[in-house]
Order: sequence, then structure tokens, then C-alpha cells
Amino acid sequence: MIPAPLPPDLESRRAQMFPVLDARDQEHMLRFGEVRHVRDGECLVAAGQPSPGMFVVIRGRVAISRRDGLGHSLLIVEEGPGQFLGEVAQLSGRPSLVDAHAVGEVEVLVIPPHRLRALMVAEANLGERIMRALILRRMGLLQTGAGGPVLVGPPESAGRVRLEGFLSRNGHPYLALDPEKGGEAVSLIERYAPRVEEFPLVVCPDGSVLKNPSESTLARALGLLPEGAFETHYDVAVVGAGPAGLATSVFAASEGLRVLVLDQRAFGGQAGASSRIENYLGFPTGITGQALTARAYVQAQKFGVEMAIPAEVASLRCADPDAPLALELTDGRKVRARTVVVASGARYRRPALADLARFEGRGVFYWASPIEARMCDGEEVVLVGGGNSAGQAAVFLASHARRVRVLVRGPQLAASMSSYLVERLTASPRIELLLETEVVALAGSDERGLRSVRWRHLPSGREEEHEVRHLFLFVGADPATDWLAGCGVALDAKGFVRTGVAPGEQPLRAEAWAATGRAPFPLETTLPGVFAIGDARSDSVKRVGAAIGEGSAVVSQLHACLASAAASESRRASTQGPPDALR
Repeated sequence: MIPAPLPPDLESRRAQMFPVLDARDQEHMLRFGEVRHVRDGECLVAAGQPSPGMFVVIRGRVAISRRDGLGHSLLIVEEGPGQFLGEVAQLSGRPSLVDAHAVGEVEVLVIPPHRLRALMVAEANLGERIMRALILRRMGLLQTGAGGPVLVGPPESAGRVRLEGFLSRNGHPYLALDPEKGGEAVSLIERYAPRVEEFPLVVCPDGSVLKNPSESTLARALGLLPEGAFETHYDVAVVGAGPAGLATSVFAASEGLRVLVLDQRAFGGQAGASSRIENYLGFPTGITGQALTARAYVQAQKFGVEMAIPAEVASLRCADPDAPLALELTDGRKVRARTVVVASGARYRRPALADLARFEGRGVFYWASPIEARMCDGEEVVLVGGGNSAGQAAVFLASHARRVRVLVRGPQLAASMSSYLVERLTASPRIELLLETEVVALAGSDERGLRSVRWRHLPSGREEEHEVRHLFLFVGADPATDWLAGCGVALDAKGFVRTGVAPGEQPLRAEAWAATGRAPFPLETTLPGVFAIGDARSDSVKRVGAAIGEGSAVVSQLHACLASAAASESRRASTQGPPDALR
């Protein structure tokens, strides 16, 4: 039987995913790698193991298959001469998500990650085709869950929701199995006999099994944390992988600086959890926060930015003005850098409700991703908040839930929400607006999670209680700047980072600035070499576009800061004269 041809759009997508490079393309690539001969059946890369880079097939064929920790294997494609093996992970040397075996005698060109990045910059047209293929392949792996861990547990268990959120927001594939649906999930539970608090079981690609691991433990098991990052001195350490931090990393690395980005949860920050951004320049039909920041995340890796996620910074230290700045992590490790950019943004604000922490992840959520929306299918949900993020989430949830009640403390939405969102909320038959209303109590159990929500109409004092299993809180955010305490970085009354000095003012900590021989740059804090951008900065505009603008603007100031430090070191060296042995 001859298979039916693919529709033109799918055929075009497949051609972009598995392009065939001509002889001229291959000739241009030769100087970036080395030729290797592979015997029949030999494994080039294995899922879960570090990959040496991208392979270009010169002669013969290579079988690419997906495999999970349960031992299942399925052929994805066979690639021949002119085709290449790899996806986004090969930009940074992360573990492979697929298996690759030689079919007969094979000759390949092996291009290591750092040379692959150099190729994509030096050969722009060729690099564009390669990058498109790498991204499309990762998208295919995400859709199938290939190469990632298998999560086994009830769909609404707090641990499974937490780990699904971590993996999806970091663009890592996974599969999820529900024990109630039988199959292999049942046998795994019988074998490991987990307690309720040990769900989900996580089966890693190498077959090892973890019980409800932390995000950090899972990241290490999957090889997502660059261990060598903590033995290197960087030009720039960026704390926070939201739009501001990602913009800084892209521009700084593209201009030759060595950059490390740290984030305790996932790339994208709060913007990454946005269901749709419709007022960002250049995207007339809108774009999800995840899609926008995922592009920036891949772009940063293209220029050689190193990513440490999850990695939580506990403090910033500068013991000596001439010594590198030091970031101390919560696990005791340290990162040293010549400059630091504070892009840690803000953390979700938690209203003063009894038992709130008890139900977080078990009915109470601070963002609305497809994972949470799946749990709300056909149900009634409550969403609290009157800002743009709340409006976007309400519209998104209304496409899944039977009804979305939006509770707002104020008398109207126009003061805090864009008009297009107000119009969309009021036009939706599934959204009910309750103005001048606040949540006053939650009820439920440890076994079943949130089960009801009570709210009060403020002018009348009338209270209502309804059976609600899902409550979404979008009540603003507080600056995530606690880790700066005691390091010499000044904060304003609300905890946001102060930057620059007004004309005619003297900088705070004048003695520190006297040693540098210059005044603070506009985005520099009271500690020389430490900059602040985005939502964490005092008086910043809390918008994605503004954050990206500050992230790009700070790079010229980083260059000037580094140049100033180098000039100071040169002057000190010249005044000290040559060593005694040379006099």
C-alpha cells in the first residue's frame, strides 16, 4: 500500500524539520567539526546521556528513535546523507532526548556545541535553517513527551501538578500516567508502594525512579543543571530569567561577554505564565508568554549563554572592592562574576487568608497554564484580581471552565486593566464579574484539597459560600529582592531596587564610588558593578516591553563598567611599578 501524501502544510513542516543540506552547505560546515567513522549498529547518542554535539551524516544512514524510562522504543526517522542529528539541547551540551544508531557503516561530521553556536553565527543563512529544524524537533518531542521523564500519579495531586508545571515551563518533554486508568502505572505503584505524599513517581530516562522529587533534584537527574558553571568566573551573572534577564543575556552574549543566568523556577518569569499577550509590538494576533520567552531562551543559548535553572540565589557578597562579586546559592555553591544584573522580578502576592498555604497547588494557583486549565474543564472556578494578568487568565480559563467568577475589590476595572480585556470579559457569557468583592475564607481537606470558597460583598457585607475546587489569585506581586539584604544595595520603601542618581545628587555610599573614580550609571545600584532592571527596579514600568528595553539598555552600561574597572586595574598596576625581581 502506498501511503497517502501529507497535506502541503505538514509536508513543508517536515521538510523544515528534516532538511537535506547540499554539498556546498556541508563544505562550509567541515571547518567546525571533525569527521568520524561509525560501525553498523553503533550508538551515536543515547537518551539521557550527554551528547557530543550535532552529527551531520556524510555517508550511510542513522536511525533516530525515542525511548522512555519504561523501556518503550519507537523509531522516529532514518536520516541519510546531508541530514543532521540534533535538537535544541545540542546548543548547550545537555543530555540527548533520543537514541541514534548507525544503520550500516556510517561517516558523520561531529560538531561540538560551542562550534555549533559559532557555525550558526558565522553562516547566517545556514544557521537559520539549522535553528528552525532544532526548534521544530523540540516542539515535536514536547508534543509526544519523547525523551523526558514519566510522571505517575493522580492528575490533581499537588506533586504532579508542581512537576508538570516545572517541566512544561522549562520546555522539557514528559509523559504523565494516571494510576486510575490502569496499565503500567498500576504495576509501578504496586512495585514502589508510594504513600500519598510520595506522588508522583518519576521514572527518569535511565530507568531510575524518584518519589515526588523537588524541582532541583529532578533537574539534576535529567542533567539540566550545568555543574561546571560554579567553577567559572563570568563577566555578567544575571539573576532572573524573565524578559528583562533574557534580553540582557542575549545582547551581552552576542557582544562577546561571558554570561550566566540563574533562576529558581523557570525561564519566562511571570510573563512566561501569561496565556496571551496581545499588546506587544510585532505580534498583532498575540502570543503566549511561554512562546515569547521560549524563543528568547533558545536565542540566548545560540549566543552561548549558560543557564542554571533551578538555582536559587540566597545572597550577594562583595568582601573586597577589587574582588569579583559573589552570589551564594541556597545549596551552598557560589558564582563569581565581574558584574551582576538584578532581574529577579517579583513574587506572587499572597492574601491574608487562613489555610491558604495548605491549599496551594491543591486548588489554589497563581497562574493559569494549560495544566491548570485541564483540571477546570466543565467546572466553576473563581479568579481574584483586576489587572491585565487577571484579565488574560480569565479569558483563557473561560474557554475550559463552565463559569469563571472574577472577584475585584475595586468598583471598576478600567483603572487597572486594558480596555480590550475589559470588553472581552464583559462580552463573555461564561465570565461573571463581581465588583467590590473579596475572598474571606477557604475550606477543604488534606485528602481532597480545596472544596469551597466564601466571599464578601464589601458595601453590603453580604457573604456567600460556593462549592469551588479551583481558585486563581492574581492580586499583584512584591519585589523578589530579599536576597539583597546586607550587601550594600539600597532599596526603596517597598523593597524595589534603587538605581542611578538624580542630577546634582551625591550617590549613596560615596566612599565606594570614590574608589571607582566615576558616578553610578543610570541602571546601576548603590553597589558598583551591580545593576537592576525590570520589575525589581524602583520606578520601572511593569510591562514586558519595558523589561526587554531595560534588559537591552543595561548592556552598554555593563561594557562601560567593565572598561572602567579594567582601566582602574591598569592604572594601579602602572603606579605599583614592576616586581622587585625585575627592578
